Amino acid sequence: MDTAIAKVQAAEDAWNTRDPEKVSLAYTPDSVWRNRDTFLTGRPAIVEFLTAKWERELDYVLRKSLWGFRENRMAVRFQYEWHDADGAWFRSYGNELWEFDENGLMRRREASINDTPIAESDRRYFGVRPDDERGPGHDIVLD
Repeated sequence: MDTAIAKVQAAEDAWNTRDPEKVSLAYTPDSVWRNRDTFLTGRPAIVEFLTAKWERELDYVLRKSLWGFRENRMAVRFQYEWHDADGAWFRSYGNELWEFDENGLMRRREASINDTPIAESDRRYFGVRPDDERGPGHDIVLD
């Protein structure tokens, strides 16, 4: 349980850097992704995808929580907030399925995501998760 929670927090922290190269290092060189309706294979494709994502999804802030795990597979749910170039804000809700290799790198990631428009005043997340909100008992809030 502790290792699974640590992996989820490490993923959240990495994604919140919005550094595609850094994020890609958590995945195997030939990692396979499904993100919404996009299918990718390999770190270069991950870097290209995330670069474009964070050029569109401005001021992106993410929260992840562990849903469940067994052996080398995990289920994670998440929310993130962002705005577009016109200043319209969104909260994106999703679920991910992760599969790891024997070295702890993610070899498969499948993400289903839905976007909901929100008012800027309805934002919940303002930067990385504070230390006092990390660990068990600090799950993401559902509407």
